[in-house]
Parts: sequence; C-alpha cells; structure tokens
Amino acid sequence: MKLKIAAAVAVLVLAVAGFFVFTQKPAAPDVAFSTLQGQSFRTADLRGKVVLVNFWATTCTTCIKEMPALKATQEKFEARGYRTVAVAMDYDPPAQVAAFVERSALPFTFVLDRDGSIARGFEGVRLTPTSYVLDKHGRIVQKILGEPDFDKLHGLLEQLLAEPA
Repeated sequence: MKLKIAAAVAVLVLAVAGFFVFTQKPAAPDVAFSTLQGQSFRTADLRGKVVLVNFWATTCTTCIKEMPALKATQEKFEARGYRTVAVAMDYDPPAQVAAFVERSALPFTFVLDRDGSIARGFEGVRLTPTSYVLDKHGRIVQKILGEPDFDKLHGLLEQLLAEPA
C-alpha cells in the first residue's frame, strides 16, 4: 500500500514538474537590430515592453495588406508600452524598403535584416508575414504565421500589457 502511495506521489510530482518545464515560454533570441536610420538595438533593449516582431517584405501582398491593421494596433497600445518592430527580409532591396516606409508613414520601428541574422535567430524565418509576440520579459508568447487575427491579437496584448514588468 505504501509503495502505491509513494509511486502515485512520485508520478504527481513529475507531472507538475513537467508542466512547468514544458510550458515555459522560450526567450526571444539575442539579435542585433539596425533601423533604416542606422540606430542599433538588441532584443534585450526591448524588455519592459510588449513587442510584435513582424517579418515582412515589400513583395509580399499579405504583408502590405496587414500594415494598416498593424498601424491601428500600434496606435491603440503604444501609450501602454507596446512596440512594433517590422523586420524587412534580407532579400528585400533596402532602397525599396526605404521607399515603402517613406510613402506609408507607419509608426513602427523598421529594421533591415541585411545579412539574414535576425531571421535565422527567430527560427530561420523565410515565410512572410511571420510575427512573434514578446512579453515584457523578452519571452516569445506566440508565433503567428500569416496575417494575424487582430481581435485575438488585441486580446493577447491586453493580457500581456496588464502583467507586471
């Protein structure tokens, strides 16, 4: 009888430990970003904010289509500590990216992934759009392939912004 109880307790302890180990949010990769204006920052510099890292390209029609909704999201949550970092893929010509950014006047931080190192750091992103939601601690909370469901994204952002830093 004691052996069965001990075995049951051991299984329960392992299950609880497994839950915490396997539900741990992974840290965002430590990558260097460089804005179109030449300013540099790292992933660690984003801590304390909820961040959407959006991989996009000027040749991606879905990417261009989602930009107005990304802009509305930025404007809705910016005052509460939200930031959008739009990462132009390495195959996107920098002059083409700069022209798009100038025409569109979007309120994001636009960066160029000149050598593909940012995409490689984020699981080797090649498909656009791909977005990652980071919490205030710099952990990846969600990966989004394609255009986000903005109602669900806004709900997640509300939740993350309400959490302590």
